Amino acid sequence: MEDKKQTLGQFVKRKRKSLKLTQKEMAQKAGVGLRFVRELERGKETLKMNKVNQVLELFGYELGPQKYQRI
Repeated sequence: MEDKKQTLGQFVKRKRKSLKLTQKEMAQKAGVGLRFVRELERGKETLKMNKVNQVLELFGYELGPQKYQRI
């Protein structure tokens, strides 16, 4: 499933569930609020990148530029 295109929220939710963490547990471990985690997993388009990176760090990832290809 790593190769399949997915949203950031889907990615985070899948990783969280693979570690058997609740949203609340993940929020505590990442140092962000529960509301932020919920918004992230729902795909809110306006989130602070530093907070997203706090969550992604739990899984060994970070935000970065990616080449965009139009179809």
